[in-house]
Amino acid sequence: MSEHDDRIRARQRERAKVMAWLLGAFVVLLFAITIVKIQAGLGA
Repeated sequence: MSEHDDRIRARQRERAKVMAWLLGAFVVLLFAITIVKIQAGLGA
């Protein structure tokens, strides 16, 4: 592989890491919202 290909692959890996973190944060956010809604429903 050439140096150019290595740079492209490194950029793709970085982008994949960012997307993984964003997806994980989104899942945690949905989980937190669900817990809050369930507790609000139980308290009512």
